[in-house]
Amino acid sequence: MLITPLQLEHEPLEFAENIAPGVLDYAPDVQQIGPLPVTGRADLLLENRGHNDVVNDIRLRASYTGNLEVLCARCVEPVPFPLEGSFDLIFRPQDADAEAGERAITEDETEIGYYDESGLLLEDVVREQVLLSLPARTLCTPDCKGLCPRCGQNLNSASCNCESTAVDPRWNALAGLAGRIQS
Repeated sequence: MLITPLQLEHEPLEFAENIAPGVLDYAPDVQQIGPLPVTGRADLLLENRGHNDVVNDIRLRASYTGNLEVLCARCVEPVPFPLEGSFDLIFRPQDADAEAGERAITEDETEIGYYDESGLLLEDVVREQVLLSLPARTLCTPDCKGLCPRCGQNLNSASCNCESTAVDPRWNALAGLAGRIQS
């Protein structure tokens, strides 16, 4: 759904969208399961910067809920992840702050996003917010054993026949030294 300042000139835009699975590409290890309903409101904020200089900011407030599957960081099995969140963001036209050279920004300006000349795509904002709400690392269980580094067997479901301790061949020269040292 494209949101433009022209749509918001006379009144705020109320929306209720259902983002279908597969529409948004979150990350290789994240998959949306079922629809992701997003409800909210977009408002136009006019920022006066001087004589005849007005910037059309868009304030986007919305909430979402849905279900994702995130791959376990150790065994790579899918882990269900119920999702619920909300956001209140301000977006400014990309060229509004385009000045030559460097300039300092205020703390408030660090919270501002930018939209293209064509408008703000709701799906892009939702994708970003969903990814920000995910934990940095997901485990299927706190004691997940992961995969065998040699054969790839999921050690939670079965054990493998690989050598339990791999010895670095560079240590072979020291192998018999422990028996020869006397205390």
